[in-house]
Amino acid sequence: MKEVTKKRATKSKARLTRKNREEHVPYRKPALRSEAFARALINAKSCIDDSGGLQGLFNEAARKAAAVPREPFKECWPYLQTMLRLIRAHHRGEYDQVPDDALLWIVAALNYLVDPYDFIPDKTPFLGFIDDATVIEFVTDKTRQTLDDFMIWETARAGAAL
Repeated sequence: MKEVTKKRATKSKARLTRKNREEHVPYRKPALRSEAFARALINAKSCIDDSGGLQGLFNEAARKAAAVPREPFKECWPYLQTMLRLIRAHHRGEYDQVPDDALLWIVAALNYLVDPYDFIPDKTPFLGFIDDATVIEFVTDKTRQTLDDFMIWETARAGAAL
């Protein structure tokens, strides 16, 4: 009788652990499973292929980033700024060490940011940028090494210029 009880307890612990893991899977967040994010990924592919697409995206995303409230972005704000600088440097041909998949994710995140009609429309009071911040945070986590490498490159380049 005790053995049966132990097995049941183990099974329920396994279920709880699996459930807890599922709650932390980033794709389970609604903004990342939304049609708006899928659209941002598709637009990212065409933006990368278009020679003027990255420059246009940079200009639009830089304007949007300057206008959005910082509070929803919390600690990922510096990485959003880094994404913008990376896209500009990559477009100018100054920095070409961006893996293709990381470039796609970063461009998709910026596309999502500039889309006013994403999962939660930007005009929605108090909530309009929470989904944007979620996407930026997800992409930051996914491309952190690329972003960190770019910041190291920037620092070395600035030091060499002095």
